[in-house]
Amino acid sequence: MCDAENAGKHMAEKGHEFGATTGRPRRTGWFDAPVVQHAVRINGVTGLAITKLDVLDGLDEVKLCTGYELNGELLKSIPACCSELDAVTPVYETLPGWSENTFGATSMDQLPANAVALLKRIESVCGCPVIMLSTGPDRNHIIHL
Repeated sequence: MCDAENAGKHMAEKGHEFGATTGRPRRTGWFDAPVVQHAVRINGVTGLAITKLDVLDGLDEVKLCTGYELNGELLKSIPACCSELDAVTPVYETLPGWSENTFGATSMDQLPANAVALLKRIESVCGCPVIMLSTGPDRNHIIHL
């Protein structure tokens, strides 16, 4: 289940990403690191909160957007011009997924190595540490780092 459509359906179903009123599925997608990196830079963000890690359970691979392609050129940050932003194609880094269950984990040592590797890569690309992580909808499903 690695193609984009099936991965999106997987994330929407596991994450209960459906409109409360209409029931329509919400759009889901991979983590867009350049957008988060931009937010970190312009807003002085000192820590990231990553939610719904558990929706990635069971995927053979996970992807992380690390840049964009525009007219054959690789961009590592979001373009300032809206028309250029509309024309970009995301560039993904593929990381191994995990079959283990992260739902309800309350400490980092309960997470699969590949999940931890994804979080470390997010920190590296975004230039900001992950300080909070949710592994389910309940308050006790939060890991404070």
